[in-house]
Amino acid sequence: MENEYYSQENHGPYSLFELGDFQLECGRTLADCQLAYSCFGELNSEKTNAIVFTVMFSGTNKAMEKYIGKGLALDPEKYFIVVPNQLGSGLSTSPHNAPPPDEGPDFPQISIGDDVRAQHRLLTEKFGVKSIDLVLGWSMGGQQTYEWCVRYPEMVRRAAPIGGTARTTPHDSLYVEVFCEALKSDPAWEHGRYTQPHAVELGLKRLAHVFALMGNCTEFYRQEKWTDLGIASLDGYLSGFWETWFKPMDPNNLLCMASKWKRGDVCAVSGKSLKDTLGSIRAKVFVIAFTQDMFIPLTDCKYEQEMIPGSELRQVPTLWGHFGMLGLAQEDFDLINSILSEALQSPCAA
Repeated sequence: MENEYYSQENHGPYSLFELGDFQLECGRTLADCQLAYSCFGELNSEKTNAIVFTVMFSGTNKAMEKYIGKGLALDPEKYFIVVPNQLGSGLSTSPHNAPPPDEGPDFPQISIGDDVRAQHRLLTEKFGVKSIDLVLGWSMGGQQTYEWCVRYPEMVRRAAPIGGTARTTPHDSLYVEVFCEALKSDPAWEHGRYTQPHAVELGLKRLAHVFALMGNCTEFYRQEKWTDLGIASLDGYLSGFWETWFKPMDPNNLLCMASKWKRGDVCAVSGKSLKDTLGSIRAKVFVIAFTQDMFIPLTDCKYEQEMIPGSELRQVPTLWGHFGMLGLAQEDFDLINSILSEALQSPCAA
């Protein structure tokens, strides 16, 4: 189904890596599977200066580009930075662009492990990367970051999961279920068999409001911090920020990603307990948490961080809550950038 939102114009430049017939962990195969990605900088001759910046729910490679630039921690004059999109997220092979029999609601179940295996193939087959200086990602990107650490410990030297957990908690699983039900409550949903790309407008609006409810902390609303964006009212914030973000997206794509989020569990690859799995991580890990995050609370991040040998916890105190990563407040962006710089300068696994 054609959707103009998922285009080079909106999210480029990005490239496509051909995975061929890609075997999924669920047992099905995605024919002619493609992984969308963007790159910044040059790979050194030793092929050891790579950074992998994984992408969050509903995001694409474009969403985190502000953290990449000359003089920043993620400096393309020093590092080769790869930003791979999730399978199912819209630019890679996804429900809205897959051919029969995998299109729309018939798209197979994707896992965080599938994403990371595809990314590993991109890094090793396309570029010949030998080691990775830093894997990082926010929210669902944090899930992928933990998966990299456990699945490919010989490659990952440092890691920075940001506002994300290695195993989805029961609370977070419930949250995912609620926003999915909000999306599917639109009569135009038609069990995922809508025929117009923007038919499920009411469902996307409801999903956006659930994200607004939990994405920022309560003090954000009391202080009416949307005025910092030049928005005059709460209604204007809901429509001009949250609804505008989700409205152009494909519902089946969002539900594909949500399913991965809900089932996220790094222990699936290790077959061990969470304590033993995180305890086996060899990379130097900086766990970054937003102190007033209502998606992934500080306590959830700290709980896992304490299981990782030699890891460190860094806190970002922002009223933007989980969405402090967007860096809409300059002080949030500056602090996150400084933590990433500290992580890259830290001693790490060989």
